Amino acid sequence: MTSPNHVEDAVLERYARGAEAVEPALCCPVEDYEGQYLAALPKEIIEKDYGCGNPSRWAREGDVVVDLGSGAGKICYILAQKVGPMGQVIGVDFNDAMLNIARKYQNPLAEQFGYGNTRFVKAKIQDLALDLDRMAAWLAEHPVTSIADMQRYEAECDRLRSDEPMIADASVDLVVSNCVLNLVRARDKQQLFAEIFRVLKRGGRAVISDIVCDEDPTPDIIADPELWSGCISGAFREDRFLAMFEEAGFHGVEILARAGEPWRTIDGVEFRSMTVRAYKGKDGPCMDRRQAAVYKGPWKTVTDDDGHTYVRGRRMAVCEKTFALLTEPSGPYAAQMIGIEPYDTVPHERAEPMDCRRNMFRATTETKGEAYPKTDGEPDASCCDPGNGKCC
Repeated sequence: MTSPNHVEDAVLERYARGAEAVEPALCCPVEDYEGQYLAALPKEIIEKDYGCGNPSRWAREGDVVVDLGSGAGKICYILAQKVGPMGQVIGVDFNDAMLNIARKYQNPLAEQFGYGNTRFVKAKIQDLALDLDRMAAWLAEHPVTSIADMQRYEAECDRLRSDEPMIADASVDLVVSNCVLNLVRARDKQQLFAEIFRVLKRGGRAVISDIVCDEDPTPDIIADPELWSGCISGAFREDRFLAMFEEAGFHGVEILARAGEPWRTIDGVEFRSMTVRAYKGKDGPCMDRRQAAVYKGPWKTVTDDDGHTYVRGRRMAVCEKTFALLTEPSGPYAAQMIGIEPYDTVPHERAEPMDCRRNMFRATTETKGEAYPKTDGEPDASCCDPGNGKCC
């Protein structure tokens, strides 16, 4: 069995070679990049990009974005153009050779764009609080030669994570990654998703392109260091990939792209690229302000990540938090839901706790309120005046 440290060594060595010369077999080719953003990039960055998707498509102007496993910087420099001068891009990588390429072009590209909004940091993507360049500088002044020295080193790591995190809690609008999460050791993957969740703002989202498989990799695949560094051995099984987002606390988990044909088939297991988007922000108290949500269809019923079931065409009682999630224009649900506010707004201070574990219909009388008129007045004649181009 390949040891965890052997896995990391194999990945570092393979990607260091990929920084020196192009390795076509390192990952599956991607052709859906937007040409206007590629035109500005140096040939070296484009050639030494190893990915399986294009998560940059889902960036917005002004976003603060973190790219996990940024490599030579291709996705970062595309993002730099998309988020514009009011946005910021942070590339995170563990490989010095790749970081050197990305950093080499920072100033020239900033001059070309007319602004500089990109930086590259050295860290493990499952530990976004610890800046390894800072720790390397600390080690140069405090070499570790004893157990006591090691304890001081670990204490300094903990201090930096707590007091001066490289990427702070809830500071990022978008986390992207392109064929890198599969390179993380199996024992660190849960921490990896927790870190993605930690750094995102409420309402932030993750868009991850990675290699997935239709069955669990065989023991022979897992034991092969070359397949680890080639984005195969650590691939997520398709259903587990989505479940990892859900277990970390995300909602609105959605497959944005899935390759129809496998990139590779080994020992009968198919490996292909997939891009997934997920949102942060479903935590919080459940308060009842008499709001309702109507699912448009086409399915007869659907169930969200909190277990709420929505029946097509029926007013479902939802708490204030869920109502906001379902109706947020830039969120994952707005196109499928109709939000109905009560005629008489319930002030926050008068809202009562709501048991969201129960699925309940919202009576129309709750929405209208007790003072709703039984019969309205005479209809407005202009409503049905063909001469005015109107008709009820």
